[in-house]
Amino acid sequence: MDKKKDRYKRSYPIPWDQLHRDAKALSWRLHDRGTPWKGIVAVTRGGLVPAAIIARELGIHLIDTVCITSYDWQNQGEPTTLKGIEGDGSGLLIIDDLVDTGSTAKVVRRMLPKAYFATVYAKPAGKPLVDAFVTEVSQDTWILFPWDSEARFVEPIAGN
Repeated sequence: MDKKKDRYKRSYPIPWDQLHRDAKALSWRLHDRGTPWKGIVAVTRGGLVPAAIIARELGIHLIDTVCITSYDWQNQGEPTTLKGIEGDGSGLLIIDDLVDTGSTAKVVRRMLPKAYFATVYAKPAGKPLVDAFVTEVSQDTWILFPWDSEARFVEPIAGN
C-alpha cells in the first residue's frame, strides 16, 4: 500500500498571491499583540518566504534561521537539525509556513522555549505547538506551496 496516498487524500495548492495575503494576515495578528520583537527566526526552508513578508510588515530587520529537515518530498522522516541558534528565544518570533505533525515544531520549541511561534498554516496534530496561525487545514491535505509548483492543467475533481 502507498503510504503517501493513504496519508494525503487532498491537495491544496497555494498561489503566490494567497500566500502573501495569508502571511500579511498573520502579520496583523502579530502586530496586534503589541510585542516589540527583537528579531525573527525563520524555520528553513518553508518559513523563509513568510518570514520575509512578516519582517517587512512588522519592520523587523534582524532575521536568523534554524535549519531542520524532515521531508523528502511527501515522505516525512525524523527531523534533523542542520543549524540551530544560541539562546532561549526571549523576544524572538519563530516563523514557519506550516505546522503539520508537529515533529519540527517540537525540535524548535526545545531549542527556543521562550520564543513566540507562528505559522501561516496549521494542521490539527501540530496546532497545539504554535502560538498563532492563520488557516487550519485537515491533516490529510497536502499543501502545495508556490515554490514547489508551476502552472499546469489539472483534471477536475469529478473527472471529465
